[in-house]
Amino acid sequence: MMSVIDELKSIVGEDYVLTSEVDLVAYSYDATFTSARPTLVVLPGSTEEVAEVLKVANRERIPVVPRGMGTGLAAGSIPFGGGIAMPLTRMTELLEIDRENMMATAQAGIITSDLARTLAREGYFYPPDPSSAEYSTLGGNVACNAGGAHCLKYGITGHYVAALEVVLADGRVMRLGGKATKNVTGYDLLHLMIGSEGTLGVITEVTVRFIRQPEAERTAEAVFPKLADAGRAINAVLASGANPAMLEIMDETAIKSVEDYLHLGLPLDAEAILIIQTDGSVEEAERGIEIVAEVCRQNGAREVRVAATPEESAEMWHARHSISGSLGRIRPNKLGEDVTVPHNAIPAMIARIKEISARYGLPIVIFGHAGDGNLHPNILFDKRDPEEFERVEQAVGDLFRAAVELGGSLSGEHGVGVLKRPYLEMALGSVAVEVQKSIKQALDPHGILNPGKIFV
Repeated sequence: MMSVIDELKSIVGEDYVLTSEVDLVAYSYDATFTSARPTLVVLPGSTEEVAEVLKVANRERIPVVPRGMGTGLAAGSIPFGGGIAMPLTRMTELLEIDRENMMATAQAGIITSDLARTLAREGYFYPPDPSSAEYSTLGGNVACNAGGAHCLKYGITGHYVAALEVVLADGRVMRLGGKATKNVTGYDLLHLMIGSEGTLGVITEVTVRFIRQPEAERTAEAVFPKLADAGRAINAVLASGANPAMLEIMDETAIKSVEDYLHLGLPLDAEAILIIQTDGSVEEAERGIEIVAEVCRQNGAREVRVAATPEESAEMWHARHSISGSLGRIRPNKLGEDVTVPHNAIPAMIARIKEISARYGLPIVIFGHAGDGNLHPNILFDKRDPEEFERVEQAVGDLFRAAVELGGSLSGEHGVGVLKRPYLEMALGSVAVEVQKSIKQALDPHGILNPGKIFV
């Protein structure tokens, strides 16, 4: 292995091949509760260096796990089979802002919020906003087809990707897409790579579309004594013509956890809170939030508060964004899922989650992007208790079955990784899984790219 290490050092520089125990531990985990150490860490600084590293790895049959900032929630960037962990975090350059075509090109390691803020300073809006946007990378967002609260109105990451530069397993560099509005020349390899979780190629450069910032935003917080009423209100709001940009839900456990953590004055006797934002012109935003408030009242909201200032709006969103961080006060571990269902099935999915929680005696917190049917049930547990962890695994299977039975899917934005791999055939069927495996075999015949992820 030493000769290979020397060769890799000659490609990326001696300082960017890491082998110490401390470094290996640092790149052994993501945002889940699992971990595995790589054999070494290689940090390339350019597409050319990525290509040369992959040529060596492919020749030597060394597994390579591409990686952003390790914020994944499906164990998709953990090197379970050892080999090379390859973070792209040195590749952070914003290469171009094309104002005429309303597109930006950046290296894959740029932090998503850095890109969004740079565009915002010029009056532009990059809508995809995963909860990890302050520290996740654009390339990682593309690899998992990340979502976020604005997906309801504006769509997910994949809707904004216009072009990619991708390095294949054997080191060949492929450019996909472009700035033309329409392109149906050949197979749609661009969207094949989006959401492929580093199993088909390493994304090194991304061109995304952006839009003009909306003129105005308005936010409302609706408090519901009954969670079921909140579920019905979601559908009513979506059918009302209010056209919300964001529609998020917090259940009673999330409310109590955040209140214990931050003391914001949240209502502890409520079973659910909806936080809803409208945007557009001043007239559109105002009219939309008026409709939202009235619809929520008609569907069981005890109280609807419309933010009078940007500060009040920020406080409402602060509660929603603080849920994950607050849950550690309840139990030491959590398994955060992101099942999706059609929005008319949201009330039924909420009821199924509550049933599963009671059946296994496990707290399951419900929050997430309710407007687009993307719920984030978080199972709280203590991993040190083997019997409890076994119940968690059973509960997860029931959550996925419930989502699929209601016409939904295993994942809205986290990806499959390893944690959802056992349920892939249940969701897609055997034929679709076999087709995907054949694509993997064609593009990565030696199986070096993120092996064991999505399917074995």
